[in-house]
Amino acid sequence: MPEKRFEISWPNGDQESCYSPSSIIERYLHEGETYSLEQFVNLTDKALNIASNRVQEKYGFSCSSAMDQLHRIKQTALKFEAQADAQVTVHKIN
Repeated sequence: MPEKRFEISWPNGDQESCYSPSSIIERYLHEGETYSLEQFVNLTDKALNIASNRVQEKYGFSCSSAMDQLHRIKQTALKFEAQADAQVTVHKIN
C-alpha cells in the first residue's frame, strides 16, 4: 500500500501535512482543489476509513495512524465550524 501525504491549507492559512496509509486519498481529494470545510471533512473521513480498512484486510489490524490523522482533521475543523465560508485547499498529494 503506497503511503501518501497530502498538504493542505486551513481557512486561517495554516498549512498542514496529512497522512494516508493508502493512495485511496487520491480518489477523494485532488491537488489544487478547494473544498468547503464540511466537504473536506466528509471526504477525508471516507478516504481514511477505507484506507484503514485496507490495512485491516492486509495485515489484520486497522491503521491507527489513519484514525489519528482523521481525529486531528476533525478537531482542527471544529475551530472553523462557525465560519460560513470556511474552505480547505489541497496543495499537493505525494
